[in-house]
Amino acid sequence: MDFSLNESQLSYLDTVRKFVKNEVTPHILEMEKSHVFPWDIINKAWKTGLMNLSIPESVKGYDIDSFTSALIIQELSYGDTGISTSAMCNDLANVVIGLHGTDEQKELFLKPFVEKPVLASFCLTEPNAGSDNSMMTSFIVKREDGNYVLNGSKCFITNASYASQFTVFCKTGKPTGNFIACVIVPVEHVTSDSPDIGNSVREISVPSGGKIIIGKPEDKLGQRLSNTASVTFEDVIIHPNQIIGDRRLGFKYAIDVLDYARPMVAAIGLGLAKRAFAVTLEYTRERKQFGSRICDLPVAREMLTTMWKKVELAEMALFKAIFKIQEKAKDAGIYASLAKNTAAEAAVFCSTEGLHLHGGYGFTTDYEISKLARDAHIIDIYEGVREVQNMIIGREIV
Repeated sequence: MDFSLNESQLSYLDTVRKFVKNEVTPHILEMEKSHVFPWDIINKAWKTGLMNLSIPESVKGYDIDSFTSALIIQELSYGDTGISTSAMCNDLANVVIGLHGTDEQKELFLKPFVEKPVLASFCLTEPNAGSDNSMMTSFIVKREDGNYVLNGSKCFITNASYASQFTVFCKTGKPTGNFIACVIVPVEHVTSDSPDIGNSVREISVPSGGKIIIGKPEDKLGQRLSNTASVTFEDVIIHPNQIIGDRRLGFKYAIDVLDYARPMVAAIGLGLAKRAFAVTLEYTRERKQFGSRICDLPVAREMLTTMWKKVELAEMALFKAIFKIQEKAKDAGIYASLAKNTAAEAAVFCSTEGLHLHGGYGFTTDYEISKLARDAHIIDIYEGVREVQNMIIGREIV
């Protein structure tokens, strides 16, 4: 494994770092407090080439490998994990099309994301089907005319209020069926020129028939610059060309998506951990207590050392996971889970202990560390809680 970066990767890193330094970090506390969806940042990220990283070369005209994608997401997350989560959700929703869709489906469902800054949603989780996807009850049933009808509800869906396309996993035939399908539901495009959703419910009339109801955006503990809401599909007509691959193999496709996504979530966690360590190190270098800088006090330095080690171990776990994925190794999944857990642990630890080293100031919203501490916890939850990752690892090693 070679840790050196090529010229293209170094160029991307420089671009993202400049973008974060100029567009995100100077305004992050103000943006987060306003709780307004950051369309301006999303538009600029799209124009800069920091979104839709998984779209294949056949559609986009150029290809970005998994390692470079992880580097981009990590650096964007250094600025804000809500923004990077919204940006990465396009890949979460669209990678299954690139992996298992036909050439016609790739052109139909991926090309719009190349042409304009629009968002997609990945619809897997349901109120009674979180970690256990087999409990989902959303389903499609075939009609006499050869089309299908989709019904069901999803929850905690990123970008839902602003999505122009939904990737939906659902049962085939009936809510209690054994097979899962993956369907694509495009709707009228939502852009920065569209009216702001705010706290409103969004109702979409699907041109082919049926409607989609997007619930009121969730009021979350952290990642407030990422939109999250419930999605309900009511008698939505699905044409056969909207079904990706085999309508009985959706569970396999979902695993493929999550194996891709978990290292990217690890990159989000790593970016946050690095930011938490950086702002804490800066604060402890400037703040003096007992006649010394806080960073010079043995107990504080020990904690800073532990934070640094957590960050470095998370980065190494991420790099190995990406290496395994690019090599198409049979055991790539276990390393994806390891990277996700290691990075999430680093994010939670560094932000929590960083807040502690800030003392009382860390408990105020005037300091970024308090925001980072709130943002970190979802990284330990979404795309598979740590217990699920440990289940995957345990199953594979025995």
